[in-house]
Amino acid sequence: MSLLMRRQATQIAASNTKCLVRSGILSSTRLYHSYDHPSPPSKQFTPTEKQILDAAYKHVPELGFTTAALTVGAREAGFPEVTVAAVADGAFALVRWHLVNKRQALADQSKALLSEEPLKSSRIAERVEALTWERLKGNGEVIHKWQDALALMAQPSYLPESVKELGALTDEIYFLAGDVSVDPSWYTKRGSLSMIYASSELFMTNDRSQDFADTQEFLSRRLRETSALGNVMGAIGQWTGFTASAALNVLRSKGIRV
Repeated sequence: MSLLMRRQATQIAASNTKCLVRSGILSSTRLYHSYDHPSPPSKQFTPTEKQILDAAYKHVPELGFTTAALTVGAREAGFPEVTVAAVADGAFALVRWHLVNKRQALADQSKALLSEEPLKSSRIAERVEALTWERLKGNGEVIHKWQDALALMAQPSYLPESVKELGALTDEIYFLAGDVSVDPSWYTKRGSLSMIYASSELFMTNDRSQDFADTQEFLSRRLRETSALGNVMGAIGQWTGFTASAALNVLRSKGIRV
């Protein structure tokens, strides 16, 4: 595992936290809550969008998260190509389609992944790691296009929905792992996992090891090393830094001076 990969995966930009507070995504004072008070749901896809996105997603490995993939998807779904304009958020909708579907698939995957033995609190951490790794593996087929996806997610108009989806993912992982705590650690645990997941996801975009073994080791190490961050804003700020860094790298790779 190269030092460069480690540095890139752990680089942060905490100043972005202030931008999130100003935009209302985060509040400077928040109370913990349980699953009786779930996070607001993500935006829903319309029936037309579902048909187009389902068809277009099959072309992401070749065409990426692009309008070109949407155009092919619209045609295959039996719609005129101009129907692509009706897909809210354009290419970002493809990214969100990936995020939502991979998150929702965890529920079924967890049945085969997790033991049916009586749950002990000491085993929740093991379950969290197993579920997080399972979700990361879901990026495998599109990992060569994922830095472009991160660039889209970092755009100001899409950042709120991206942050919300990251929160929904960490919520789902802890729920499936059997965590039912309703104390102040509710936020710190999810904040920590958000940071760890985001850094592992970015690390994975440069991982050339067999079956992403280096990414799995990176994830395990970060989970072992990281205790509660104590502040969810710090974790989300780090996630924003990761996506913003990826966006800049993609733009520079295309010859744009930034």
